[in-house]
Parts: sequence; C-alpha cells; structure tokens
Amino acid sequence: MRDSWRHFIAEFVGIFGLVFVGGASIMATSAHTESPLLAVAVAHGLILSIMVTATMRISGHLNPAVTLGFLVARRIEPMMAMLYIVAQLLGALLAAYALNALFPSEVATATRLGGQALALDVTFTQGVFLEAIATFFLVFVVFGTAVDPKAPKVGGFAIGLTVTCGILGIGPLTGGSMNPARSFGPAVVMGSFEGQAAYWIGPLLVGIVAAILYDRVFLKREPEPADHGTIRPAA
Repeated sequence: MRDSWRHFIAEFVGIFGLVFVGGASIMATSAHTESPLLAVAVAHGLILSIMVTATMRISGHLNPAVTLGFLVARRIEPMMAMLYIVAQLLGALLAAYALNALFPSEVATATRLGGQALALDVTFTQGVFLEAIATFFLVFVVFGTAVDPKAPKVGGFAIGLTVTCGILGIGPLTGGSMNPARSFGPAVVMGSFEGQAAYWIGPLLVGIVAAILYDRVFLKREPEPADHGTIRPAA
C-alpha cells in the first residue's frame, strides 16, 4: 500500500505542476506578450521536463495516454494504471481550481484557465488527428528515452522538448494538449467541454499504437530497467 501511495503522490504532484504552470503561462501571456505561443510552448516543455525527471524514478507518466500505452504494452499492472490515471485527473483538477482561485476572474474566463479548445476553422475530426499525431510523437519519445534500457540518460528533457514542439506545431489549431488530463482539469472547473472528446480519443488511441510499435519493434525481449521503479503495489 505504501508503494501505491508513492506512485499516486508522484503522479499527482507531477501533473499538478504541468497544469498549473502551463495554465499560468497561458493566462499570464495572453495579453502581455508579443509571442505568446513560444512562451507557452517553452513553459510547458520546461515544467514537463522538470516534473518527469523528478518523478521518473517512481512513475513519471503524468499523462493518461502514456499510462494506457504502458498498460497495453504490459509494462504496468491494471490496478496501478488505474491509480496513475486517477492521480493524474485529480492533480489536474486541483491545479485548475488553484488557477481559478489565484488569477483574476476576467483572465480566468477569457483564457478558460489555460485550457484547450479547437480553433473555429478546425473540424472535430481534424482536431482528433492533430492531437493524435502530436501524441504519437510524445509517447514514442517516452519509450525511446525513458523506457528503452539502451537510451541515453537525458531525464525528461527530450519528453519536454517534444511537448514544446507539439505546441508550436498544433497549438494555434487545438491548443496542443497531447494529454487528456491536461485538458480535463480546466474544462471541469470552467464547465466548458467543447471539443473535449478530441483530447481523449486521439491521444488515447494513438498512445496505444506508439507504445505497441516501440515495444514490439525496438524492445522485444528487453527487460524493464531496474531503475524504473516497481510496476505493482508492494505486498
């Protein structure tokens, strides 16, 4: 049970940091920065790099799409995967409530607490595919840098850079979520669920594809590294 709590807290704190800093960067730069997209992309990439590096010894997923990929690739037990996802959703929700309490109400409303929304000229189907492609790169990089035992030890740096690139690429079109929990928290607090399904369908489905592809093609017969932490609750 103690081991389960360690994993829960790591995921909760990590996703809280991502949603709070990511949302705050959108809210703080929306009207006061000449290049808000770059600032937002860098802020998301940096905080994710830091939080993944800080938690990867224990968990380091911080994303339901990553956790589902690990589950399908049989690198995490079903009960532990459920615990991870609950922690991610709760952490994202609390971070959104914190943003709502700490920022001026007019800023919170105008930016939807830093949540994502599809651009007016982007259809739902386009949104699903845009988020799916960006999330594929993200989960592929997670496996290629944090899971592969032969990967260079770069911590969460490459993962954060992937998110930065994703936001720069599709941010103006979908917000560049690549993370269902990242979109879930602000949407619940603001009561705005427009286009939310795109942030779940694309990332979750393609997270599975990316995980299986890397696991079967590049990691076949490779054992899980010992320093990744346990994947099931302690007895």
